[in-house]
Amino acid sequence: MAKRIQLSRTGGSEVLELVDVAPADPGPGEVRVANRAVGLNFIDIYFRTGLYPAPALPTGLGTEAAGVVDAVGEGVTHLREGDRVAYAQGPLGAYAELHTLPADKVVVLPEGVDFETAAASMLKGLTVQYLMRQTHRLEAGETILWHAAAGGVGSIACQWARALGVKLIGTVSSPEKAALAEQNGAWATIDYTRENVVERVRELTDGAMCDVVYDSVGKDTWETSLDCLKPRSLMVSFGNASGAVEGVNLGILNQKGSLYTTRPSLNGYADTRERLEMMAAELFEMLKSGKVKVDIAQRYPLAEAGKAQDALQGRQTTGSTILIP
Repeated sequence: MAKRIQLSRTGGSEVLELVDVAPADPGPGEVRVANRAVGLNFIDIYFRTGLYPAPALPTGLGTEAAGVVDAVGEGVTHLREGDRVAYAQGPLGAYAELHTLPADKVVVLPEGVDFETAAASMLKGLTVQYLMRQTHRLEAGETILWHAAAGGVGSIACQWARALGVKLIGTVSSPEKAALAEQNGAWATIDYTRENVVERVRELTDGAMCDVVYDSVGKDTWETSLDCLKPRSLMVSFGNASGAVEGVNLGILNQKGSLYTTRPSLNGYADTRERLEMMAAELFEMLKSGKVKVDIAQRYPLAEAGKAQDALQGRQTTGSTILIP
């Protein structure tokens, strides 16, 4: 038997239960991973609340972890029992001691990247990789706006932008988070609780505005984000922390300067093992070089997953949070 976090109904963090389950043996093309550290992400809350429907209930939760291959299914050739690995995709169930998933969603961890760093950075780091290197291939000298710049994804984005020579303006909710974002490489910060974001962007850019806006907040910041863009530039909506963006009139993109917009996801980019391994290799190189350092600011035992999610949802966290099985 192995322990995992399970929910039988959607709702608040009280629906999360720590249960004993019989771990599934890997089938053809699958591996079973003994998790050493588990990543905590907003998408986990979306599944818990029902914003993103789970395939079935009861269900496990979480898609990101790092550990050791415990068993290998038939036909798997790129992984062996005992390999140090990490993953950020696949079926729900990473909040567990053991998790069985498709081998094509699992990558080998190189020397120099430990389990906790991998669990804290796989989903967030791969997200930054596709956003900055594929959704729009950022070039030195460009100016971007990044909402929630002191969070887990934002902290990595600030560092990656600095490494690329990109001017990242980050929105934050407190002076402490502003200091953290700037320490991580943000070119400038805006405290949206005290400052008008659009006006400050206009001041900071001498009226030029931004080449790209990266928005994981969603409903509450949608129009503000559009107003921070240059004509013919790109709005990237990649999350729903405040709720989904709905009822959008495409004509507003015309009115605000012939703007482009996209709603990308990790699964849309890391859709083959080859692409996943390419993306992970670039992330691991950034981690090993020290250009990106992961701040694991919170650690919780697996049994306290609900408490950890409440802290994340209540914007009481900085950097990354992990669960320890």
